Amino acid sequence: MPDLETRELRYFVAVAEELHFGRAAVRLGIAQPPLSRAISQLERRLGVQLLDRDRRGVALTEAGRVLLREAGAALDAVATAARRTQCAGDPKRPLVLVTKAGASHELLQRLLDALASEPDAAPVDILLCEVGEQAHRLRDGRADVALMHRPYDDLAGFSTEDLYVEGQIALLPAAHPLAARDRLTLAEVSEVPGLPIARWPRLDGSYPDGPGPEVHTQAQLAQLVALGKTLLVIPASSRAWQWPEHVAVPVVDAPDVTTVIAWPPSTLSPAIAALVRSAVRLRDTAQVPI
Repeated sequence: MPDLETRELRYFVAVAEELHFGRAAVRLGIAQPPLSRAISQLERRLGVQLLDRDRRGVALTEAGRVLLREAGAALDAVATAARRTQCAGDPKRPLVLVTKAGASHELLQRLLDALASEPDAAPVDILLCEVGEQAHRLRDGRADVALMHRPYDDLAGFSTEDLYVEGQIALLPAAHPLAARDRLTLAEVSEVPGLPIARWPRLDGSYPDGPGPEVHTQAQLAQLVALGKTLLVIPASSRAWQWPEHVAVPVVDAPDVTTVIAWPPSTLSPAIAALVRSAVRLRDTAQVPI
């Protein structure tokens, strides 16, 4: 079985994504002839044709489509290994904790306060992200730990500790009649005339069908709710980013959401273990909402 080099994988990915040797060469910062030779050499070593070439351009073969998928994963793994190795070799580096902007705000503040009171605790940098990005940041080594939410976030392959369970609220335009209610049900918020419910991504990144806008960023959502274009159902603790133009109303039959702290299971860092212990102590001493 031939060994593959990261350089030739990068070359192939550039050509496969651009479907044009000239554009791929510019993207890579190399001349086109050595790029063409490198791809031809790769095909000879693998014994398969990766690209169909004709006067109209370049197209991927079935083998090429497989290599594009596998090469992307392999290059990501190499980059992750390099980042994690560099991090492990820098004992003074702050830990990076990733969380959705506006989510679990009270817990996050209490956790940072608890760590600040421990003289030997590693410093923590907060990486705020958009919906569904925490898992990717953990997997690619850009973050060490994450605050995530079951069942909405992708927890596959991570070690986790449950921290607290909470209900959900509907975030509504303040001027809407439903905003005057003390409580709502999912049925009441699911089909509001002129106010479609926002759609959250599934674990695979796809979106359910529906008239409401797809959730991409917190800022997008906040403005759409304020303009009376959508409503959304979110964990109660996520209301930290609520605008004055919003009203939060409990949704009494919405599924509970569990906030967890997650980290890659291969991680043996004492600093990460200490951070997780601090989060668990907050849970066990009822210093986070239950």
